[in-house]
Amino acid sequence: MSFGIPKATGVLPAVRLIFADVIGDDESPVPVLPNGLSDRVRLIAAEAVERLIDYQGPGYAQLYVARLGRFIDRRNLDDEVFAEIARLLAVRMAYDDAIRMAQLKLTQAETGLGVPPDDVRELRLDELVSSLPKRVANPVLRALKSLGWLHRPVTMRFSTAGSFRLRRLRIEASLKRWRLTSIRYARERVWIERWLHMIDRSLTKQPAAVAAVVATAEMVQGHGDGYAQSLRDWNLIIDHLVKPTFDGVLSCPDLAGAITKARAAVNSDPR
Repeated sequence: MSFGIPKATGVLPAVRLIFADVIGDDESPVPVLPNGLSDRVRLIAAEAVERLIDYQGPGYAQLYVARLGRFIDRRNLDDEVFAEIARLLAVRMAYDDAIRMAQLKLTQAETGLGVPPDDVRELRLDELVSSLPKRVANPVLRALKSLGWLHRPVTMRFSTAGSFRLRRLRIEASLKRWRLTSIRYARERVWIERWLHMIDRSLTKQPAAVAAVVATAEMVQGHGDGYAQSLRDWNLIIDHLVKPTFDGVLSCPDLAGAITKARAAVNSDPR
């Protein structure tokens, strides 16, 4: 008896296939920072590399270095703004997902800094499932959509109280080996590349607006409904203000000021 619930066809075979793969740790070499970075940018980048190695591995940190390298010796890019690109790029590449939350909780337990044993977060079902490999996540997301449960809130407790909860955290954190095959990572990659592309275009089209374009990355943060809303707000500003200006469709001589006003409007009224 099915009670009208659609079957997530292919989910179990996909799960078995994923966990049948034996994927070892990332054995890529630790990336070397390129020449041409100022001392200020180099310090931020070095800390970012350590952070991203912990987050995903040396190969992922190499991607950070490659992305950063495209801005070395660029005209119209001062050291302060380049430092912000380096900082915000690392923040966005180490985005919050349930895997990261488990990683951080384990680190807190190992360092013994006197932090509370429990950390409760409210996520969404689609957010959780999207952190799984695509071949597992896709059929589950289709089933959730049929049920109208995609945006259903889920309370997650990340706890170090007791051996069982610690074991669960380790299992959750170990899923990072499949993070780069997930739907969430694919979306984050597209977002980051678009942000970097807008910075590239600003350096050519409106150098005075570069700092404002870079700073828009601060809008996208968090998890759950807040993260989804912040991403919609960012795309709204890029789609209806920044990109049309660079394309010549919209005349906006003071793009930096317009971005600042748009962000203020979003903060005061999310609609």
